[in-house]
Amino acid sequence: MIQVLLFARVQEEVGTDRLEADAAGKSIKELKRWMEDRYPVSSLSRTMTAVNEEFANDDEVINEGDTVAFIPPVSGG
Repeated sequence: MIQVLLFARVQEEVGTDRLEADAAGKSIKELKRWMEDRYPVSSLSRTMTAVNEEFANDDEVINEGDTVAFIPPVSGG
């Protein structure tokens, strides 16, 4: 299992700030697709992703016990 942390718009759309997922061995891209299929989220294509507090690209593979964070772009000032 992995922990998935949700921020800003994604957190509001899903209704929670964290999830658990059985995604070890999957890529970030596959996890995004799983999220979009399972939860009422807008596209995650422009969402930044961090794995264990390090920014990651969509091709990175997730390992058992990792923490993945989805950080959508925000505006304001």
